[in-house]
Amino acid sequence: MSPEPLITFAIASTLLALVPGPDNIFVLTQSALFGRKSGIFITLGLCTGLLVHTSVVALGIAALFLVSQTAFTVLKLIGASYLLYLAWNAFLAKARNMNGNAMNVPELAALYQQGFILNLSNPKIAIFFLAFLPQFANPEAGNLAGQLFLLGIIFLIISLIVFILIASLAGLISQWLKRSAKAQLLLNRIAGLVFISLALRLATASR
Repeated sequence: MSPEPLITFAIASTLLALVPGPDNIFVLTQSALFGRKSGIFITLGLCTGLLVHTSVVALGIAALFLVSQTAFTVLKLIGASYLLYLAWNAFLAKARNMNGNAMNVPELAALYQQGFILNLSNPKIAIFFLAFLPQFANPEAGNLAGQLFLLGIIFLIISLIVFILIASLAGLISQWLKRSAKAQLLLNRIAGLVFISLALRLATASR
């Protein structure tokens, strides 16, 4: 592939990674509550999901969601249900103590798993990749699947960098939140409302 479409793709991917959505909002809220490291493990889970979506698109399986309303509906309802589950946990979450010791802080492995499931259960990502990636590929260059996989990896790397920056900035807030129980509870409630709105948007999404 020539460098021109790759540069254009990288710029577009960076802008897309910054657009508020379920993934970066989850990184933002959880990093603010539990610190930078938590946000990084969520990001790793999200990017693992992106790797799966990339592989699915490169192999052409994502086209199934374009032709099968049932497959699309089932997966989007799973994703919406998981977002509602995260919202429920956010509303039930209690504030941590003054020393920041974890009373209800998820383990890092659990955060990674949450990020992975959140990303993987959103069929719109696979469809977005199916529509977005081929625009920057050149069939005449050969090995179209390889080109799509390369573009997906570039998108993944950019998302990883952007999300880690978000986690790092939001993690700075966590030091203040450790000293403010009211602020912790407020942020949990805001996160819960955001997850509910995202769940409703996903549940009502069309292909």
